[in-house]
Amino acid sequence: MYIRKSHRPRKAEDVVEFVRRHAFATLVTASSSGIVASHLPFLFEPSPGGDYGVLYAHMARANEHGELLSAGGESLVIFTGPHAYISPSWYADRATAPTWDYVAIHCYGRTRIHNPEEAERNVRRLVDAMEAGGPNRWSMNDLPYPEIQAMLRNIISFEISVSRIEAKFKLNQGEKPDRTAAAIQVLEGSGQSELADYMKRYNDLL
Repeated sequence: MYIRKSHRPRKAEDVVEFVRRHAFATLVTASSSGIVASHLPFLFEPSPGGDYGVLYAHMARANEHGELLSAGGESLVIFTGPHAYISPSWYADRATAPTWDYVAIHCYGRTRIHNPEEAERNVRRLVDAMEAGGPNRWSMNDLPYPEIQAMLRNIISFEISVSRIEAKFKLNQGEKPDRTAAAIQVLEGSGQSELADYMKRYNDLL
């Protein structure tokens, strides 16, 4: 992914926070017959003190993508979040071009398929992470264990050891501060508060 120096993350924690907040991602793997993509929720565990870590996920056993993962080749996981068209009409000085602001994270790595015990542990952890903070949280223990076993037989659980991360925070950096402030105001008024918050952080407008 093309990344200008000004669009790089300011700190590794920004990448971890984004991936955890926007856990539903696109898994892409190349095969001899073309490229295969699947849309899956991921659980990310970063390595202590570094950018890299492990991504955990699962998919239906009937998904042909699973055969590619079993081969252990490299895959790409694409995380995206808030994004928006930025119009010059929002600025007092309109003599500039429009653009699109967004955040995107690309994680590369090789896959390892889980054994049955690991698969159950992986699914439980993903459910617990998704249910965390919610009222009346659901647990896999609410299911009869035979149903859990039947469900696990129909999925492929896996992990990706992340060997490379490309992170792009394209948030109006380099634009005049008054223009960026105007864009933030419009975004906040149109329900794009998360993107507006990122723009504030990456343009020192907090």
